[in-house]
Amino acid sequence: MSDVRIGVKKLVPEAQMPRYAHVGEYGDLAADLYASEGMVIAPGATVLVPTGLAMEFPSTHGALVEDRSGLAVKGVTTLAGVIDPGYRGEIRIVVTNLSAAAVEVRQGDRIAQLRIVRRIEAEFVEVAELGEAKRGAAGFGSTGVR
Repeated sequence: MSDVRIGVKKLVPEAQMPRYAHVGEYGDLAADLYASEGMVIAPGATVLVPTGLAMEFPSTHGALVEDRSGLAVKGVTTLAGVIDPGYRGEIRIVVTNLSAAAVEVRQGDRIAQLRIVRRIEAEFVEVAELGEAKRGAAGFGSTGVR
């Protein structure tokens, strides 16, 4: 049993509870989220896919919405996926279809993954100089991977 409990309210009867496909010692990092209604996502379109769920996170946790690899390989990706602990509205998934073909989402389809994260409130301090590091200012692509 988990130390973290998240209250989940179904806003519509069609809503499905988030579920981990694999649990236990080598279980999934994120739980599946399901579409509560069907739609067709046109090529290049960005839409909100409803889950029909609202959640109550403890003040110590929130969540990130992540792509499902099976949809990402088809060009369907998620955007704007941060759920703060104080948010109590419907979880709707921002989805963009990057492919050249329309993509059908049916009610009950797995649309994204929900990764629970511990909330850390950092202190940002302005400094005159940054400490040295091996990587330094080398940015995106600096590891030589092409």
